Amino acid sequence: MAIVAGVDFGTLSVRVSIVDSVRGRIGSAVEEYPLHRKREDPDYATQAHADHMRALAAACRKAVADAGIEGSAVAAIALDTTGSSVVPVDARMQPLNEYYLWCDHRAKDEAQQITTLAHQDHVEAIDWCGGVYSHEWGFAKLLHWLRHNPDKRSQFASAFEHCDMVAATLCGITDPAQVKRSVCAMGHKWMWNPKWDGLPPQSFLSKLDPLLDGVRAKLAGDYQTSDHLAGHLSPHWAAELGLRPGIPVPVGAFDAHWDAIGAGCREGDVVNVVGTSTCIIAMAKKTELVPGVCGVVPGSVHPQYTGIEAGLSATGDIFEAIARRAGHKVSELARGLEAFRAGQTGLLRMSWDNGDRTVLVNPELGGVTLGWNLVHTAQDELFAAIEGTAFHTRIILERMAEHGVPVDRVINGGGIPQNNPVLNQVYANVLGKPVLVPSALPTSLGSAIFAFTAAGAFPSIEDAQSALCPSFKTIQPDPRAQRVYERLYPIYRRLYFGLGARSAAPVAIGDVLPDLRKIARDALSA
Repeated sequence: MAIVAGVDFGTLSVRVSIVDSVRGRIGSAVEEYPLHRKREDPDYATQAHADHMRALAAACRKAVADAGIEGSAVAAIALDTTGSSVVPVDARMQPLNEYYLWCDHRAKDEAQQITTLAHQDHVEAIDWCGGVYSHEWGFAKLLHWLRHNPDKRSQFASAFEHCDMVAATLCGITDPAQVKRSVCAMGHKWMWNPKWDGLPPQSFLSKLDPLLDGVRAKLAGDYQTSDHLAGHLSPHWAAELGLRPGIPVPVGAFDAHWDAIGAGCREGDVVNVVGTSTCIIAMAKKTELVPGVCGVVPGSVHPQYTGIEAGLSATGDIFEAIARRAGHKVSELARGLEAFRAGQTGLLRMSWDNGDRTVLVNPELGGVTLGWNLVHTAQDELFAAIEGTAFHTRIILERMAEHGVPVDRVINGGGIPQNNPVLNQVYANVLGKPVLVPSALPTSLGSAIFAFTAAGAFPSIEDAQSALCPSFKTIQPDPRAQRVYERLYPIYRRLYFGLGARSAAPVAIGDVLPDLRKIARDALSA
């Protein structure tokens, strides 16, 4: 028997779970931290490293108390975080600014410049991240910071993803060159891959902007999968967290990737980690390039498989925005949605409120709702938004399957599916296949699984999953709703590529609104 701590840093809070190898989760706690935004700049989103560490310490102590154990009983601690959330540091690992959070979208120009030059210079890395570099990713954010902080450039020693920065802090590492870097984080967001000797060549980075001269050396280090250790818990942070010094801290990863592990993901599974945004995670022994998909990275989810990541830039955020504009909470607005029929609203909603992450990778898009009339309500729009995110997910899964990624089972992980049966049913109906929903929240369980393997409590990730992952509730498609969505989906798909792709040929859409009205009439009269 062993006990470990699994840590999950989300957008607004950190969750610490204390997990027993036999009994499962025996205690947990959540601690919030502020998200800094600017009304005058909606693309701005930052957080402070000090706030994260204070919250982690508080949550860990509360979780240990909730479990009713001594902190010295915890044999390992592992953590996942949001990403790409980037912090520049000086030579002593001190932050020079706050994290550019994953949802900070200021680096749009930089991302477009990276994409253009990478194709112009035939940099192979751009093909392996879907052909378009995102403003949500590391190099774009770092370049934006360098361009806008001339007074701090001389102090700049390196930049780190959130998961690597927290792990290094816990281990007491003060030299950037000694930090272990996550293959998951660097592969999906920084164009790292052993296929081309790691990062893109310095010549490309310098040509992009002379401010990046020497940056490849500053980002050098030991790049590892999460079956390796970042180090061991330092005496200082052991005291802060109420744990025993010297316990192993494995190399971290992104929250969605480890949520997929915690949800029981195996080869052939696709996990929709549905939360503020949606991350779609799969893994496979053999893969090929997948156009428009965020990343195909060896070892990023499971050390022995290639990880594939895609997703929606906003999901829960869209639901929250609709409810906020109506003066309600989502839970209030959602009451009664279970009585809605497929297509009954006559609305078709594109889920681009925060741009498109996959497969168009276009940050300049905005939400579109077609079919409004004078009696439509905010509740109608909420249901249409759920349908729209399901249609968008289908586009992504079809793209993955077309390029050799097995899609045998669909698992709806993340926080929203635990509390939204309507969403799960709509997804099953739109995708036309059963959707599996974990019977308990898998958040932070993936971290615990990697902590257990670091502590030697299980011989493999699969053994830990078999012992710890929750069972599934299976949501079967409703045949009648499925037939309606087979009428709606081609319309959505035509609009998705016709309105959203920069190079799209003109698309005739004069039939769309009449067709939406007819589908709605048929749905209400059925």
